[in-house]
Amino acid sequence: MMKFSCEKALLQSAIAVTSRAVAPKSSIPALEGLLLRAGQELTVSGYNMNTGIRTKLSAGVDEAGEIVLNARLFGDIIRRMPDDMITFSADERQMVHLSCGDADFDILGLSAADYPDLPEVEDEYAVSIQQRVLRSMIEETAFAVSTNESRPVHTGALFEINERGLTMVAVDGFRLAVRREPLEQLAGGAFSFVAPGAALNEVKSICSDTEDTASVTLGRRHILFEVGDTELICRRLEGEFLDYKNAIPRANPISMVAETKSLIESIDRVSVVISDKLKSPVRCVFDHDKVMLSAKTGNGEAKDVCRLSGDGGGLEIGFNNRYLMEALRYAPADTVKIELNTGVSPAIIVPTDEKDNFLYMVLPVRLKSAE
Repeated sequence: MMKFSCEKALLQSAIAVTSRAVAPKSSIPALEGLLLRAGQELTVSGYNMNTGIRTKLSAGVDEAGEIVLNARLFGDIIRRMPDDMITFSADERQMVHLSCGDADFDILGLSAADYPDLPEVEDEYAVSIQQRVLRSMIEETAFAVSTNESRPVHTGALFEINERGLTMVAVDGFRLAVRREPLEQLAGGAFSFVAPGAALNEVKSICSDTEDTASVTLGRRHILFEVGDTELICRRLEGEFLDYKNAIPRANPISMVAETKSLIESIDRVSVVISDKLKSPVRCVFDHDKVMLSAKTGNGEAKDVCRLSGDGGGLEIGFNNRYLMEALRYAPADTVKIELNTGVSPAIIVPTDEKDNFLYMVLPVRLKSAE
């Protein structure tokens, strides 16, 4: 037995957030559903055995209880309800009655006993950070997370927390993204872990563009992200993460400054002839105060020139157009410094200001000799 009433908007928002952790198809039918638990307040949970999302919302609870409802069906019903108070009741046979305005629905639920418990996260280490900062850090690194399951640890981002602040690192074998941010306080000492990229994208969607804090708690096997009334729990990724500090070349004799937007536009123009079927690196020739870009495939040939500051000495180097463009697109700066060494050495992209809060490394693509 279970009975509560709440505002449609609150319930719809809770379903949208928690449904992101629901398994689309599972041998356990309950995992295709959301767990609703009514007590002092209403809690909605989604869990796919890798990531769990749980959120609380205010509701008038007349009778405490719990039940599992198919996430897609429940979400579709609530979304189509009028904007009013929703009344929810479930009987001992798991039959659920939903009403709102003149709309009524009767659907069958599942026993909450069939729903696996979300993992408990022991409070070993914890850190707090503003939601908008955490969101931007994930956005500016997670794009470089690997999708290659042969190195599972690189399908996540490394979090390093120490007295210097929080550092996030993502790497996929072709590029590396590093983002740093100072922390106001650090209690409990330094720690590090690797969080799955898929879970971090959900954390990013939960975080708001506010100065309200989010907390990150590290347990022995799981990580807990708490954002407002929502909790996300995911597994830690085990394994040896790349020694990124030694992977970044420091002695780069060539340094050129580019307007981020202009360089993105130039790369975009020459990328028109590149497609999934007809791949080609973007050939870059860094000269005095400019870079000449070109690409050639069976579709045709494209050339462009982008004005820069500095002298590249005629260095010729090739890049995957998407990797180079993404590095620039996610760079939170209007102007960036591009550091180069040889045609087979990685390019380093850093801000022109003195913040030193982000760094991107892009590996070059070996060029065929010009025709």
